[in-house]
Amino acid sequence: MKKYLFKTDKYKKDRGGYSRLLNLHCLRCNHLICVYQKDGPGNLRRLYMDRIFDPIELTDLEKKSLAKIPNLKCRNCKELLGTPYVYPREKRKAFRLYQDALVKKIRKQK
Repeated sequence: MKKYLFKTDKYKKDRGGYSRLLNLHCLRCNHLICVYQKDGPGNLRRLYMDRIFDPIELTDLEKKSLAKIPNLKCRNCKELLGTPYVYPREKRKAFRLYQDALVKKIRKQK
């Protein structure tokens, strides 16, 4: 199992300093979509692009222009999971998730 280092920045501190790694799966076919760092409590409503660790195709998307970032789709069944946008409150690029599109499983760090 690949080991990831948590990103620690002002966004993590603003959410109480509590983070966990999640394996996010497609609800429709259970295919692994990405490994994601979720900061703070609450539901998963958006995926900040700077918090996606894996796969490599989804990392570093925050550096691209919004027009060049495709919708978030399952690579296996092509289900549409979310659309890219800029979260206005923090001016960060994220995927706005469709309700109940993903299944989250907490990833154990060894």
